[in-house]
Amino acid sequence: MFDVAPSELLLVAVIALVVIGPKDLPRVMRVVGHWASKARGLARQFRAGFDEMLRESELREMEEKWRAENERIMREHPAVPAPPAAEPNPETPPVAETPRPCTILMTRECPCSII
Repeated sequence: MFDVAPSELLLVAVIALVVIGPKDLPRVMRVVGHWASKARGLARQFRAGFDEMLRESELREMEEKWRAENERIMREHPAVPAPPAAEPNPETPPVAETPRPCTILMTRECPCSII
């Protein structure tokens, strides 16, 4: 972002030491650090808000594309109605039930299965 060489930074530090003086320099550096921190936080918040708006916009676009594609597919391939349920034929004999194994007595046939 900013191209500051170490020699330039050292020059700024020496000038600040001469102009401000060694007595007030720590306090001034603390204030400058505080304002730099606030500026970074503000830039981070702005960037996060911008990214969120961009993400929401992309999401809306994708949802619209998916909705259009879904409508196109549904037009091309309409739903097929299910065939009507077959009624039982009175001519066929009912299927006999197989006996349930008893879990109490562990036998094939049990009085509990005859209900």
